[in-house]
Amino acid sequence: MAKAPAARKSEPLTPNRERPDEPQPYKASKEELLEFYKQMLLIRRFEEKAGQLYGLGLIGGFCHLYIGQEAVAVGLQSALTEKDSVITGYRDHGHMLLCGIPATDVMAELTGRQAGISKGKGGSMHMFSVDHKFYGGHGIVGAQVSLGTGLGFSHKYKGDGGVCLAYFGDGASNQGQVYESFNMAELWKLPVIYVIENNQYAMGTSVNRSSSEDQLFRRGESFRIPGIQVDGMDVLACRGAAEEALAWVRAGKGPIILEMKTYRYRGHPMSDPAKYRSREEVQAVRDKSDPIEHVKKLLEEQGAKEDDLKKIEQEIRKVVNEAADFAEQTPEPDPAELYTDVLVEKY
Repeated sequence: MAKAPAARKSEPLTPNRERPDEPQPYKASKEELLEFYKQMLLIRRFEEKAGQLYGLGLIGGFCHLYIGQEAVAVGLQSALTEKDSVITGYRDHGHMLLCGIPATDVMAELTGRQAGISKGKGGSMHMFSVDHKFYGGHGIVGAQVSLGTGLGFSHKYKGDGGVCLAYFGDGASNQGQVYESFNMAELWKLPVIYVIENNQYAMGTSVNRSSSEDQLFRRGESFRIPGIQVDGMDVLACRGAAEEALAWVRAGKGPIILEMKTYRYRGHPMSDPAKYRSREEVQAVRDKSDPIEHVKKLLEEQGAKEDDLKKIEQEIRKVVNEAADFAEQTPEPDPAELYTDVLVEKY
């Protein structure tokens, strides 16, 4: 009878293994910093308007706002090329705007109108645009991680040089399909950047109460996937992390995990009163770490005038208000649209 091997002491998971370099904050020019400011402000004002329309009953179903997390998507997606793809969960409005989808098309979709980017059928949680390389908006927690892995496989199979940016949250990081995806992605060295938007509370339970390992950037270690933890409230830190992650993946080294430490100011969806945290906690984050105010201060230090920043604010409010007006005035889909874009198997 064969003798069982002797037991071995546990060893560090990643000894002497190559790792990406520690990312450095991105050195943005004044023009780039101004663009980051505009993009974050557009997302903030768009989401505030969406919240108003939801309160008026013009947006139905669930509506998850991105307020507070703007630096993550702006910092990461500003580093992408037209070859790359993006997929995320249901807190998706900001990611869509950054993919170049017009605010009118996103707002019309939120209000269920024919002119929406998904013809009014997707709503807040399920819209997408293949033309813009945005593959959803997904309502099932963690489901987009497997689909994003598939997008990475598609990029590698086609040899198009693209990378998939697959976002998910701290709550989704505990879902089983996430780890099946990690295994496949590392095994086949797929070009995927897994972005964990750790806004601290998932649906309403803090990370340290729901995760035995709350340092989420370590979640890929058993699959040999390196991870980096990033200040998700600093757009320059986010862009710096994107540069490092993209260099790693484009070099054919396989997937990487970015844990973005961020914070959402509103409840999980609009209907969430968020009683699991205090108003003082939320206000403290706003006062100390707001991503838009941080960039505004940097711009002022570089000589930006208050009047110029006010003009930007006015221009963005105009874009958002016009999108809301368009969404309210454009017609709803014809009832016959219920039967279009549906796969039917005929036997």
